[in-house]
Amino acid sequence: MRKTISIALAVLLLAGSFLLAKYLIDSKNKPKPQVNKIVKTVFTETVKNHSVPILITANGNLVAKNKIELFSEVLGVLIATSKDFRPGTTYKKGETIIKINSDEFYANLQAQKSNLFNVLTAIMPDIQLDFPTEYPKWESYLRNFDMNKPIEALPTINSEKEKFFISGRGVFLAYYNAKNLEVKLNKHTIRAPFNGVLTEVTVNPGTLIRSGQKLGEFIDPTVYEISASVKSEFRDLLAIGKSVEIYNLEKTKSWTGKVVRINAKVDSNTQTIEAFIEVHGDNLKEGQYLEVLLQAKSEENAYEVPRNLLIENSKLYVVKDSILDLIPVNLVYENHNSVVIKGLENGTQLLAKPVPGSHSGMLVKVFNENKAE
Repeated sequence: MRKTISIALAVLLLAGSFLLAKYLIDSKNKPKPQVNKIVKTVFTETVKNHSVPILITANGNLVAKNKIELFSEVLGVLIATSKDFRPGTTYKKGETIIKINSDEFYANLQAQKSNLFNVLTAIMPDIQLDFPTEYPKWESYLRNFDMNKPIEALPTINSEKEKFFISGRGVFLAYYNAKNLEVKLNKHTIRAPFNGVLTEVTVNPGTLIRSGQKLGEFIDPTVYEISASVKSEFRDLLAIGKSVEIYNLEKTKSWTGKVVRINAKVDSNTQTIEAFIEVHGDNLKEGQYLEVLLQAKSEENAYEVPRNLLIENSKLYVVKDSILDLIPVNLVYENHNSVVIKGLENGTQLLAKPVPGSHSGMLVKVFNENKAE
């Protein structure tokens, strides 16, 4: 009985070993599952070389050509005028922008005028005796002396003797003391030097103004200038009087400007030359950021592509038989958004949009717009 059980177990063990060996052999011979390759769809454009105009772009901020900063040269309280002293208020040429209280200063001026009149009155008898021929002009000056009008120039001195006499009696000193106060009195009122608008205000009516204090900013909103930096290699394209196109950043509006000044110095850091362009037109504002477009020569047998397609600043991806290939090109000119290149043959299928993870030898499928429709 025990012998029979041993024989049965041996047979079962041999059978199990045989089945296990067969399973392992069959597993090795089983074909591996095929991995499907992912083929990316790309957009291409067919190269057709042609004459490409070189357009030089530069950016800058608008600055009013006629612009003044308003400062006070006298001390006093700011007085309200017929117009609010606020940003955006417009004034015509000669109209009062700022008026500072001058009552105390006016009283001092009148005192100096009175002193001048008294000095002249005191010397009249001596002039009549020592300079009888000059007496009429000094008498006429006194008769026409008006305390409420600007001081007129002193009569002409005809001899050295007369000059020494007048100077010795303090006439010149009294005259220039009064004239100095008269000039300063006029500085209590600031008038518009041209038609314009206030763009900045730093004080309000009733404020005590100090000498040298900034009061605001006044500009002419009809004419502006924009400073554009151009590479020194294109200096020959700049000429005073040359017309240029100016655009807003959205390219929805355009203006025509004119080069009015060119800096004679090249910036040592950027190797650029600064040109100043004058522009008139509606919808222009102080500080507005604009783009200047200068037309240069045209490059023959060239092609323009988006800047983001350029690889290592000298290569581009093309599609050959559904495979990406990276080829070198000759960079002719570059601006902010595009580059002008040479070295591509007509009919080349150029990658039109960047492909993430692209590499030379990559299998791709060209997007066909007609099939997509």
